[in-house]
Parts: sequence; structure tokens; C-alpha cells
Amino acid sequence: MKILRIFYPFILIAVFISSCSVARVNTLPGKVITGDLRTEKYIQLLKGKRVAVVANQTSMAGTTHVVDTLVSLGINISLIFAPEHGFRDMADAGEKVSNSRDSKTGIRIISLYGSHLKPTAADLKDIDVVVFDIQDVGARFYTYISTLSLVMESCASGGVKFIVLDRPDPNGFYFDGNIPDTAYRSFVGMHPVPVVHGMTTGEYARMVNGEGWLKSGMKCKLTVIPCENYTHSTLYDLPVPPSPNLTNLTSVYLYPTLCFFEGTALSVGRGTEYPFQVFGSPDNIGTGFSFTPEGRQGAKIPLYMGKKCYGTDLRNAIKDNLVPVPRLNLTLIIKAYRDFPQKDMFFTPYFDTLAGGKLLREQIISGMSEEAIRATWADGLKKFGKIRDKYLLYK
Repeated sequence: MKILRIFYPFILIAVFISSCSVARVNTLPGKVITGDLRTEKYIQLLKGKRVAVVANQTSMAGTTHVVDTLVSLGINISLIFAPEHGFRDMADAGEKVSNSRDSKTGIRIISLYGSHLKPTAADLKDIDVVVFDIQDVGARFYTYISTLSLVMESCASGGVKFIVLDRPDPNGFYFDGNIPDTAYRSFVGMHPVPVVHGMTTGEYARMVNGEGWLKSGMKCKLTVIPCENYTHSTLYDLPVPPSPNLTNLTSVYLYPTLCFFEGTALSVGRGTEYPFQVFGSPDNIGTGFSFTPEGRQGAKIPLYMGKKCYGTDLRNAIKDNLVPVPRLNLTLIIKAYRDFPQKDMFFTPYFDTLAGGKLLREQIISGMSEEAIRATWADGLKKFGKIRDKYLLYK
């Protein structure tokens, strides 16, 4: 009975997932080994080369940063490219990051979230290989995959080789959501993929390359160093927070759903100890739960700073079996809209950007149920599933 109690939550997840077109969730006996730890697979590709690394605070090869590891192995790291939130330290979401030098190694850092979003020809002039090692969370609007794509584009233009040191996708056990309208392409939605794409960065890179989604259909000289002991049914807890406001596994699981609230009049808890685990606003009085955003590292000027917000508490979502589940929870945003006192003030223009078009907003306003909205996603998800299958490394 004791063994049954230990595995009961995983049994529940497996039963739920069995009715959906996704992998069954389980665990593997071996510890997941990320691509950056498999140096024997890629070190010869870097020796004697002029190397640039796309990295941030998640780029840890065990307890050592991948840049420090490569430098200790005698690899010539000429340049570091930093995505949103910076290199070793984490800036706020949306905060521009300046060029600088790494305080530890002295290597020049070029920001890809400052004056430009992709490496220029001048940036890559003296580079032979670019290495990408960043932990993603598997959502269309998480900007690391946009940076991945733009760096691939620059490498393809300059004939520079591109290596992805792969990492697990914590939301890789399913894919779900609408396919965006191409007219709404943006840095938080570059490609025709659902909200949750269910792919690692290595698999995603293979898809972008293989489907000709780089500018003018260019192809990048791509190599992926895969993980060991990982499949899309592996439950993977990130060892390092991937960004300032995804602080634990609960927030990572809830993020694909709660990020939609960033395009509404509601706070998602930025400026609290539990971002992306709560949502609410000062206008939702009477909900029985409240939080007050304050300026802090990662959210210096949060929405409703210093004002008490009333709303919904999802901090126990894992314990309550609300996550991990293989689908977005549209009911949360549908109910939030219905309960909001000033309907015409609920959505902001950014919602359409996140949603990849105006249709989802119009469906919610019209009163459509979650299942009715989901029915409009079915064809797009079926087509995407066939594309996705071609590029999976972890069946």
C-alpha cells in the first residue's frame, strides 16, 4: 500500500493522458543527462575553432556554467550572446539588456535583447561555430525559442555551424493550443506552432530548419547533441529557474495557461513570492484570496504595485492534481472574463499578440465554452502533430 501511495499521483496522470493524443507520463530509472554534459560528443567539433555561445543562467553543466567548462577545456570562446533576462544575472521580463563583458572570464557579451534581436554579420565575422545551451519551457511565447530561430538564421546567412546542446522540455509531454495567424507573427510567436509545442530546443531547431521556416527558406548547418535518459513522458524538474518569474515547477506547468493573463487587466503575481501561481486584480473584490505586488528583483515595477489584488490561488496546483495535465486550462481565463466587472477593460492589445490573432479573444467574449473553442483547434493540432513527429529525438 505504501508503494501505491507513492506512485498514485503518477497513476492518475497516466490515466488522464491515456484519453489524449500525447505520450503517457512516467519516469525513467536513469538520471537525465543534458547535452552540455556529454562533452565527448561535441568537444572535437569545437577544438581549434572560434566559438560563440548563446547562454544564460540556466546553462549549467552540472554545477559549473557551460562557458566556464568550455574555457577550462581549452576551447576558444570568442563571444557570448545573451537572450532576454541576460547572461549570468536575470533582468526583468521585457527589460532591455546591454552589451557588456563577463565579469568572470572577461569574454565580450552581446545582448540579443537590446539594440538588436539577432546576431549581425559583423557579430559573426570571426566565428566558426555557435553553441546554443539554454533551458526552455515549451511555450510558444517564451522568447528563448525565438532567439534560437534568429541565431540560426544569422548562422545560415554567414555559413556558421550551429550546435544545440539539448535539454528536456518540462512541458514536453503534450502539445495543445491554437496555431497562430501569420499576420500576428512576433517575437512571442514566430512560427505556426501551438501554444505548447511539446519539443525540446534541439527538436524545435530541427523542425525550424527542416520545414524551411528560416528567412527565405535558408538551411542552417545544424548539429543537436541529445540528452540521455529522457523521453517526452519524463517528468523533469528544472535545476535552475529559467527566468525570474518562473521560480518553481508549479509556475512552469501553469505558465502556458497563465501567460494569457499578461494580455488582460489581471496580475499574474509578478512582484510576489509566487508569480505565475496566482492571478487577480483590485477589482475582483470578494474572492476570498488576496495578494499585494511589490517591487522586487525580476519585477521592479509590477502591475498594481502596492495595491491589494483579489483573485485565484493556484500555489497548490500540483498537490491538487491541476497540473501536470496535457492541456491548457482555458476555463480559468473564460471564468475570469465572466467574473470581471468591467468587461470592456478586461483584454489589452497584447492578448491578441500572445494568442496569435484576435479569434481567441472574440471566442471568449462571445461566450463560447472551452470545449467549443478546442474544437476549432483540432485540425491545426492534427497537422502540427504530423510535422512534429518528423523531428522528435525522444520518441
